[in-house]
Amino acid sequence: MSEPALIVMAAGIGSRYGGLKQIEPVGPAGEIILDYSVYDAKQAGFGKIIFVINREMELAFRERIDQTIGKYCETEYVYQDLNNLPNGIQVPEEREKPWGTAHAVLSCKDAVESTFAVINADDFYGRTAFLDLADYLQQVKTQESLYEFCMVGYQLKNTLTEYGYVSRGICSVDPQGQLIEVCERTRIMIIDGQVKYSEDDTTWFVIPEDSVVSMNIWGFTCELFGELSDRFARFLAENRGNLSSAEYFLPEVVNQLVEEVKASVQVLPTEEHWFGVTYQDDVIWVKNAVQVLIDNGVYPKKLWG
Repeated sequence: MSEPALIVMAAGIGSRYGGLKQIEPVGPAGEIILDYSVYDAKQAGFGKIIFVINREMELAFRERIDQTIGKYCETEYVYQDLNNLPNGIQVPEEREKPWGTAHAVLSCKDAVESTFAVINADDFYGRTAFLDLADYLQQVKTQESLYEFCMVGYQLKNTLTEYGYVSRGICSVDPQGQLIEVCERTRIMIIDGQVKYSEDDTTWFVIPEDSVVSMNIWGFTCELFGELSDRFARFLAENRGNLSSAEYFLPEVVNQLVEEVKASVQVLPTEEHWFGVTYQDDVIWVKNAVQVLIDNGVYPKKLWG
């Protein structure tokens, strides 16, 4: 079986961060978070790395990636283009943001010929997450009757920042470790020592800190692309009055496939700690976390070369 591919979603610009956070240095030799993710993925057995980018960030992003990852890995760049739409659909003039994570993955359909994983460019996932993903994807069988997908499940308490709110997909999982549903909570933060979420920034509800959450690290077979294409057309039709802001999210498509019994999603539990640069104040925290991993021998002081 061919090596699984890795799709890296890097087209989004961090509005809360205030810049191109995907290339913020966090390692002692100028490494970015993505360097560590790709390094872990290659160690785990992944093959081609596919970066989903937008044209506005291309020069800065490619200049950085080609100096390191590009020298040691097979890479390909794919544009998430606002105009990549079914015939007859026009982009509203006021639309600026990409169409969402499901559209980002759909943009890669011509670049992938094997099983594949999907991650965010600006999230640190941890080595064992990639090992578990690769192990699953190298054994899964492609079939049309029931798609067999997977997702790495983190404990909520291991995915928080001290400097503001985060968005997380709260997962319902059955006793066999199969995903039942992902429920997006867009504002989760620590308040008075408790983990809470809100939908309106006014009323806050306690949420168990050991809740299983999705960090947008998934494993799929190529059958997903056909589903993404069909459902994107449906999404556009259903949101024709809101195309200036509506987003086509990957977890929502996965939820639909699970509800329709067209896919099963094995949740791969992990004890790894997520970290990422959501806010400017996160940078020092991330740098310290990386240094601890280097001191513990998880990573060399210089990843590439």
